[in-house]
Amino acid sequence: MKRILALGALAAVLLTAVGCYTNPVTGRQYAVMTSSGSELQLGVQAFSEIKAKQSLSNDSTANARVRRVGQRIARAVGAQLPGAQWEFVVFESPELNAFALPGGKVGVYTGLLKLASTDDELAVVMGHEIGHAVARHGGKRMTEAALIGLAGAAGAMAVDKNYGSQNRDLFMVAYGGISTLGVVLPHSRGDESEADIMGLQYAAQAGYDPGAAVVFWKKMVAASKGPQLPKWLSTHPPGAQRIEDLRAAAPAYRPLYEANRGRQQ
Repeated sequence: MKRILALGALAAVLLTAVGCYTNPVTGRQYAVMTSSGSELQLGVQAFSEIKAKQSLSNDSTANARVRRVGQRIARAVGAQLPGAQWEFVVFESPELNAFALPGGKVGVYTGLLKLASTDDELAVVMGHEIGHAVARHGGKRMTEAALIGLAGAAGAMAVDKNYGSQNRDLFMVAYGGISTLGVVLPHSRGDESEADIMGLQYAAQAGYDPGAAVVFWKKMVAASKGPQLPKWLSTHPPGAQRIEDLRAAAPAYRPLYEANRGRQQ
């Protein structure tokens, strides 16, 4: 009983520490326990470690392209990422990937650069990745994990006390599956869809065609090899759904694109 009460007290402290963050683009609100300052420090440290371990591209054209597009996206983001110290790095790898960390640290792999044949395509990808940082999706996931873990520990103690250790172990297995399939994965897919919308806005505001998102994701789907996980087991929306969602959303950002087209060359 004392351990359960202690967990209850810890939960109360944790919930008090959790703040509500409002996404500056979508207006969605969610709990974030970490501070933006601590996220920034973690991002800077992680980026330094990645640069030390992975091969940097010496292709001056590729680096100039990523910096050019990235700087325009950064201007579109503006004050929505406080304390950002923007850095755009190209990594030598065939991987079809890019990422952005808190603090404005952005990495793009040469494999993705080859697939994104136009700056418009690259802009929606970089806008998406930077959208994750602005939305503080990393802090959101850490908060969810902490709360889920605390609830699971409290539940396990209660089951152990009333039904024994064997049933406690069964509870933890069931709880882990339910929380993953019912909370973690759906929220991850929601975050990806939210970052897609943010990418459209940032690209359009930076003077890049948001419709390029559909073109790029068609390429990504075509380049994907091997069997795909079912939607309910995946951290990302299915490619076909993503394309249709982007196709439906992109026209709303066309006026923003036209208003900024050519202004930020």
